[in-house]
Amino acid sequence: MHGHALNALAEEEHVHLWTDIAPSGVYGAIKRLAHEGLIVEERVEKQGNYPARQVYAISDSGRALLGELRIEGLTEVVSKHDPFDLAFARLDPDRLDELQGIIEGRLARLRSDYAEKADHIAEIDQYLTLAEKWNLRHRLVRWQAEIDWHEELLKSLPEIIADEQERQRTKGHN
Repeated sequence: MHGHALNALAEEEHVHLWTDIAPSGVYGAIKRLAHEGLIVEERVEKQGNYPARQVYAISDSGRALLGELRIEGLTEVVSKHDPFDLAFARLDPDRLDELQGIIEGRLARLRSDYAEKADHIAEIDQYLTLAEKWNLRHRLVRWQAEIDWHEELLKSLPEIIADEQERQRTKGHN
């Protein structure tokens, strides 16, 4: 395929919904993949008044790597660190009174993003394969778990703040 066809396929496949790949990033990816020898120039294609387009094919090494990446993607469990966790573990003792509002704002954004994503998924449901539907359901389940965790956190916030204040008082006496 040429870049325009790959871009159209990425949009048609709704790749941006279940990966971190934006259709607009296709051309940069093509350059990188070609540079790494994972795809090769196959031919130049010219149709009608459209500009000539370079058609690429996956190379043997690209096909082998793709197979490895598929297995890795299916077997590896990825859990990225959230900067929130570090910031929350090391709270600013002078700003504890702002914490509830900050967490409530974060929870509101999570709920809003969840609703927006769920609505969008419902809109495009008819265009998705069964595997894509499961991918998107996985994303929503994880998003809901994040919302649930934040709701629990809000309930525990008075105890957490009291603990932080006590820790600061004790620290001041040492």
